[in-house]
Amino acid sequence: MIPQSTIDRIVDAANIVDVVSDYVTLRRAGASYKGLCPFHDDKTPSFSVSPARGVCKCFSCGKGGNAVHFIMEIEQMSYIEALKHLAKKYGIPVEEEEMTDEQRQRMNERESMFAVNEWAAKYFSQTMMNHQDGRAIGLAYFRSRGFRDDIIAKFRLGFCLDSPDAMLKEAKAKGYNEKYLVDTGLCIKRDNGTLYDRFRGRAMFPWIAVNGKVVAFGGRVLDARTKGVNQKYVNSPDSLIYHKANELYGIFQAKKQIAKEDMVFMVEGYTDVLAMHQCGIENVVANSGTALNEAQIHLLHRFTNNITLLYDGDEAGIHAATRSTDMLLAEGMNVKILLLPDGEDPDSFSRKHNAQEFKAYVAEHQTDFILFKTNLLLKDAQRDPIKRAQLTEDIVKSIAVIPDEIIRSTYVHECAEILNMDEAILMRGANKNRSAILENLKKEAQREIDRQARLLNNGTENAEVNNLAATNTPNPSTTSNTSAETDDSFASITAEQETKTQQPADTERTGFDVQTIITKQRQSEQRFLGLERMILTLITRYGEQPIISNEGEEEGQPEASSERMTLAECVQSDLEYDSITLRSPLYAKMLRLTCEHVHEEGFIASKFLLNNQDEDISREAADLISDRYQLSSGNQMEHSEEELKFTYISRLLLDYKNAIVEEELKQCNAALTLPEVKDNPTRLMDTMRRIKELGEIQRQLAKMLGDRVVVK
Repeated sequence: MIPQSTIDRIVDAANIVDVVSDYVTLRRAGASYKGLCPFHDDKTPSFSVSPARGVCKCFSCGKGGNAVHFIMEIEQMSYIEALKHLAKKYGIPVEEEEMTDEQRQRMNERESMFAVNEWAAKYFSQTMMNHQDGRAIGLAYFRSRGFRDDIIAKFRLGFCLDSPDAMLKEAKAKGYNEKYLVDTGLCIKRDNGTLYDRFRGRAMFPWIAVNGKVVAFGGRVLDARTKGVNQKYVNSPDSLIYHKANELYGIFQAKKQIAKEDMVFMVEGYTDVLAMHQCGIENVVANSGTALNEAQIHLLHRFTNNITLLYDGDEAGIHAATRSTDMLLAEGMNVKILLLPDGEDPDSFSRKHNAQEFKAYVAEHQTDFILFKTNLLLKDAQRDPIKRAQLTEDIVKSIAVIPDEIIRSTYVHECAEILNMDEAILMRGANKNRSAILENLKKEAQREIDRQARLLNNGTENAEVNNLAATNTPNPSTTSNTSAETDDSFASITAEQETKTQQPADTERTGFDVQTIITKQRQSEQRFLGLERMILTLITRYGEQPIISNEGEEEGQPEASSERMTLAECVQSDLEYDSITLRSPLYAKMLRLTCEHVHEEGFIASKFLLNNQDEDISREAADLISDRYQLSSGNQMEHSEEELKFTYISRLLLDYKNAIVEEELKQCNAALTLPEVKDNPTRLMDTMRRIKELGEIQRQLAKMLGDRVVVK
């Protein structure tokens, strides 16, 4: 358990812009920052970061929170792991006892695998620099390739001794569990249960993820065995922490320069990346010989829209340059191709040129991909009309995947000139293909909606149907609007929360209208959750603020003493007076804890809830704090004292009570149709009496709300 004081220090030190910038390229937008969301396939910047509030949020997919929540989501860490990650980043010591062997075995599996890989990277590096064989074989290899010591250190290169179990023995001596040595792929288990080192006798290239953690290794054979072998490189197998299809070699070392240059070079191999860094070109990554996929493209798109594919000038390089490019275009990236002179690869070419010369060559020789592809295919087709028609269709398909209509139109115009074709024909072909793409996307989205609906119904329908007779909840009415007198700030909160919680009615009906009743139940619950969310939004933002009663001001009464009630206590007292408990257990807990601590010195409700060790409370507080920025278009809306006046929270509570009364009234009216009620005089009279009581309460609420409730 980490002490709350330490959590507060970590969260206070974690600059949200600094934390997010390690993963997302941010650009200032007023008082906030914006960038492409790292949690979904974002084509336009929808991820907003507010340094004033210390929170971030995607207004498309809804993910976000404070710095801790962001790290939890992007690194798939637990709350405690994310806190430790940030503590390490900002040099804050975390009070922890030394782990015993038993505790080490119980350590989180992912964290254990990261720990093993981190140790292995250090072991390989130290072996190469300090061991006789390491220096004679491993270090000699890297130096023979011309790599300086600073590049060797930057990429944490190393060497694994040519022994079946040298690394295994050292790892076990340090207390690392054999399970994680196998799970990470550092060791392989034989059929008889014994282990041996996977990378023995190889030069080691650690794969460092975008967060700086070692997730895998690549090992290269160095001796005469390289002659005639099919696979000079051996890579770590996929594991819980590593999927080769999702990673790019060099991304950690390149990410800052990619963002700075707003461009990335894509090469094929490890040594291509190393050589270009040594040349002075640092915005470069490698896909390690595999075709690019959507996950890798999405990773790059966090940092830039511009990519140059850098390949050998031979036939194989040209073929590689045309792979996976449609996915890059579909992601909305600007794709260029750079073919090096014959006989050159990025490794050899960068050794012969400095950074300035390299960039000059790039500027002069890189070509837009669509135009490159058009010229390439046109050359292949020559005068063959069939091939020419096929290449035209191929080019049109590539243009069709581009999401921006203006860019598509520009490419159509350029290609029409190169191909000497009617522009209208190419445009019709592009539009036809575009329509097919959109239709497929629509079908995929509908299949996902149907799948989610099936999961929801399978998980809830039986339980809800069993309770129908007891609840008998008809279709609820629309939530009452807040008074027109309410100020714009509060109205914006209300409007947003109602929109956030409103659910569209199901259009399909099944069986004996069970689905209709289930839908009504869900709508009823959403109504109450919406009102409770609005209440908690105010408490999270202003819960510690003292309330000011308009009535007292109008009568010229002096201000209350310093012990006057806070907004949170006002809400709690008002609900308790009418014996009302919030339906959401989470909101009820947030209200209770706020009231318990509200008079502590320096208490601020937003900070208390945001830094709470209860992850559910912390996440919800972050959501309530960040919602407001969507409506204000990134501009902070400073709350005035008017927002905290008693009348505003009072009206919201009256709306909530009115909703409770409406629900019970409808339940009573529905009960009158049940045989067990209408055929029982006693129960019938009790129900009629309760309806009369509720009607009177509703009329009183209507008067207090300014006759906004229509009683039927």
